[in-house]
Amino acid sequence: MMNFSTVSTFVLLGFGGGPGMQAILFLIFLILYVLSVVGNFGMIVIIRVYSHLHTPMYVFLQSLSLLDICYCSTIAPRALVNFLQKDHTVSFGGCAAQFFFLSLFGTTEAFLLAAMAYDRYIAICNPLQYSVSVSHQVCVCLVVGSYLWVLVNAVTQTTMTFTLPFCGSNEINDFFCDVPPLLSLSCSDTFINQLVLLGLCGSIIVSTFLIVLVSYICIISAIPRIRTVQGRQKAFSTCASHLTGVCLFFGTVFFMYAQPSAILTMDQSKVVSIFYTIVIPMLNPLIYSLRNKDVKQALRSSRQKLSL
Repeated sequence: MMNFSTVSTFVLLGFGGGPGMQAILFLIFLILYVLSVVGNFGMIVIIRVYSHLHTPMYVFLQSLSLLDICYCSTIAPRALVNFLQKDHTVSFGGCAAQFFFLSLFGTTEAFLLAAMAYDRYIAICNPLQYSVSVSHQVCVCLVVGSYLWVLVNAVTQTTMTFTLPFCGSNEINDFFCDVPPLLSLSCSDTFINQLVLLGLCGSIIVSTFLIVLVSYICIISAIPRIRTVQGRQKAFSTCASHLTGVCLFFGTVFFMYAQPSAILTMDQSKVVSIFYTIVIPMLNPLIYSLRNKDVKQALRSSRQKLSL
């Protein structure tokens, strides 16, 4: 029995097609990546600069923006390089590093979305306890705790995947190092890996989704009891933004990893992967700014200062 990998490099097959198609894909990925980085970095700067945004809700939003920059930067730069060159080879260590950070940032986003749902639940359903239940220390603990828990998941998944024997083909039918194509390349039984993947990732996704679901059931039942129309509108606008981001993230994750392999082809998988690794990080700043009065006020103030 082999207990080490005989593969030292992998080849990312990407999307295929001739030079013209590769040029089009390069342009699309570049635009999406630049918009994602600029939008999320702008959100971080605005939250840092304006004191009225120094609240727990925006601490989570700032963390989400930083996470989205890291998340798409794990995928997009390598994909852009591959579009420009014929050699799509990635080292064994490079593939493992990309896999690790993809797992780390992807699952952390689920925790942050759950923390943001909890924040909205306390703010709307128990406003008198907000300063205690969602204090600065609680926010820090939630963010740090999220990273620590997903760090365990990322280390476990990466270790178990890259200690498998890869003694056959080294061609990954994707544009980044993801779990399904890597497991399909192993020449050993991957049942335990799939079981651990289902247990760890499944528990994270399901538990965070349930937190969001229960929080919004309570929120929806509490909004009609808010006395003022302005208060109801503010609660609805902030929750609608977050709920949109939740639906996009969890919807694509469930579609990607909960579908039987016979239904979801690799071509479909690649399209969905683009959406949740690059498009969603690009959309998040728009979602949380266009429907948020506080952020829009900060943006107007910024434009006025720049015009002076």
